[in-house]
Amino acid sequence: MPEKIWVVYLLECADGTYYTGITNDLQNRLAAHNAGTGARYTRGRGPVSVIALKNCSNRSEASKIEALLKKQNRSKKPTFLESKLNPKIRS
Repeated sequence: MPEKIWVVYLLECADGTYYTGITNDLQNRLAAHNAGTGARYTRGRGPVSVIALKNCSNRSEASKIEALLKKQNRSKKPTFLESKLNPKIRS
């Protein structure tokens, strides 16, 4: 069975706020956020759009990057996942 690719994603909500999450099925998760059945935070803040994402080899790596992303200042979040300066994440 092929290994699932995990994704760390950054959403921008309709009110301009950001939401960060991880998933192994981005299309389904994005549909859930926009339908109001995703995370509690995004309910009533839709529609949402993906502004940045990063593929990860496993859930552990995705969770660690998500935690680092959440610690960033708002202004740095959109480019954090694209940055070549991302620290190496050890599983």
